[in-house]
Amino acid sequence: MMHEEIGFEQIRNWLGQRCGISYSDQKKDLLLQRLNRVQRAFGIERLSDMSRRLQDVAEHDLQLAVMHAASTNHTYFFREMDVLDKFRDNILPSLANRNEIRIWSAACSSGDEAFTLAIIIAETLGMAALNKTLILGTDISAPVVERAEAGIFGGRQLDQVPSHLLSKYFKPIGMGQYQVVDAIRSRCTFRRLNLKTTPYPFKQPFQVVFCRNILYYFDIADQKATVDAIYDVTEPGGWLITSVTESVRDLSTRWQPAGTSINRKEGRNK
Repeated sequence: MMHEEIGFEQIRNWLGQRCGISYSDQKKDLLLQRLNRVQRAFGIERLSDMSRRLQDVAEHDLQLAVMHAASTNHTYFFREMDVLDKFRDNILPSLANRNEIRIWSAACSSGDEAFTLAIIIAETLGMAALNKTLILGTDISAPVVERAEAGIFGGRQLDQVPSHLLSKYFKPIGMGQYQVVDAIRSRCTFRRLNLKTTPYPFKQPFQVVFCRNILYYFDIADQKATVDAIYDVTEPGGWLITSVTESVRDLSTRWQPAGTSINRKEGRNK
């Protein structure tokens, strides 16, 4: 049993270092349940064996499975509000007078981020600005893209939504679930896309790209390739926004750091 405790601690530490995902002692049982599912899927008998295999760069599929299992249900509306505040206060005003506002939510999961951005734009710039806004959400998983298109949420995903915004932008549909109102859903489009398949097939450049809580799934080479490919589909003067646990500063990319989680492409908006 001692080996299993050590194995668990090593995996928990690995998740913290690799992903910025932390599990407190109170959530130990939850993490154990999620790791047990990965054990069954990969036929791994002991956590100590899993811990050892995670250190092998050739075990990329196992590493991804553990990271996905650990991060499941970490997606929710108004996540990392300090980052969203910077977007609202420092970036949105510069887009207010544009003919079209184009935003990409990369690795959008079930659409929480894309809908959150649409709500922030409606609240900050008004519905007229929202009506000229196009938000694209992409994810590698077809099932979560389908969930995003449905726009139905409940439980913990809505915990951070202020009550006045919940009543304004969501309609109750029973069983404790809510659907995003049409005015918000109509501005968000969702597609399946693998971020590792570069270059990206977009005809129009984006002014802002959110790429949060996904880069830590990739090795360093893929992280650099991803943010470089995002750079190529962002207009001059545009922005890349990452999460508080991810930084592109050390990747030697063309992005210019503009604060924690905020990066800018050189040049000016037309």
